Amino acid sequence: MPPVIPPSHHLFLHHHLHHHHHQSVTSSLVSGFLITNLIHCTKSSNAASCQISWLVRSLEGKTLVTRIGDGNLTTVIFQALLERLRNKRLVFVGDSLIRGQWVSMVCLVDSILPKTLKSMHSTANASLNIFKAKEYKASIEHYWSPLLVESNSDDPVNHKVVERTVRVKAIEKHAKYWTDADFLVFNTYLWWRRPVMNVLWGSFGDPDGVYKGVEMLRVYEMALRTWSDWLEVHVNRNKTRLFFVSMSPTHERAEEWGAGKGNNCYNETDMIAEEGYWGKGSDPKMMRVVENVLDDLKERGLNVQMLNITQLSEYRKEGHPSIYRKQWNSLTQEQIANPKSYADCIHWCLPGVPDVWNELLYAYIFYQ
Repeated sequence: MPPVIPPSHHLFLHHHLHHHHHQSVTSSLVSGFLITNLIHCTKSSNAASCQISWLVRSLEGKTLVTRIGDGNLTTVIFQALLERLRNKRLVFVGDSLIRGQWVSMVCLVDSILPKTLKSMHSTANASLNIFKAKEYKASIEHYWSPLLVESNSDDPVNHKVVERTVRVKAIEKHAKYWTDADFLVFNTYLWWRRPVMNVLWGSFGDPDGVYKGVEMLRVYEMALRTWSDWLEVHVNRNKTRLFFVSMSPTHERAEEWGAGKGNNCYNETDMIAEEGYWGKGSDPKMMRVVENVLDDLKERGLNVQMLNITQLSEYRKEGHPSIYRKQWNSLTQEQIANPKSYADCIHWCLPGVPDVWNELLYAYIFYQ
């Protein structure tokens, strides 16, 4: 595990006083890279006479960013991240939870870029959203495929269907948009939460296609095997680094953390204090399937780094949008009278929990 150490963890701190000059040098290990902050003052009592400079180096010693003048640690970190992404594609692939992680990452770097040096556009029938940092020739992207393989829920807008069907052996329609990326971050979990999945062997619209209901966990494994086989054959292992984000917890049943039955995350304002708390919405069997598939890939020479965000997110029952969500349809009088009935206890507020997921991600991106 790469180091994710708070900025207050100083490796060393030097103060030099010489005549009317005062110099302070602080080095910190932060999210997988070494940041040195030098403050040099000509008159120690006058802040206006001080010059601030920053140096960011990777753990292998490569200088990523030097910055002279005012600034703060956050700005320097994200400037270093963009430097690491120079001439590269970072693509998040999956459902709306990983889309939230993509939005988090875009917001983190957006704040340090002038308006003329960034852009946002979509392609592939709006399945692929691309944020570009023009000066760095870097892109941070999200590709919508909630089950990773092909399904009848692949439309990025109209994906609510009565009976969800998955083409468990087909992924090329999606994979052609992301296979050549430099950093790939995958997830798939939320859309599998049902006991039986409808599986199609063949193409949608093919009269010879075979449909059959299959136990979900088995279908989940089949889909991940299709995904892993594609990665093994098509990904350039000298170029592309791979990540898989573990399942994102939900907080839809308040009795699980000792609150009133029938309630959910609505009106929750505190974290869960119980150490090791694990909600029933997070399925260890599905996590084991993912781990087995990743272990098999590793034996075949392809490393996919798991970003295990489940336990750290379990505590955050107060981190969901709750009733402060986008409403796609007008609320009924019954819903207005009972706000918890339309509270979103699945997705996450931003700023919020996905920012922490990204701290783990960019620690890995920096740590090689």
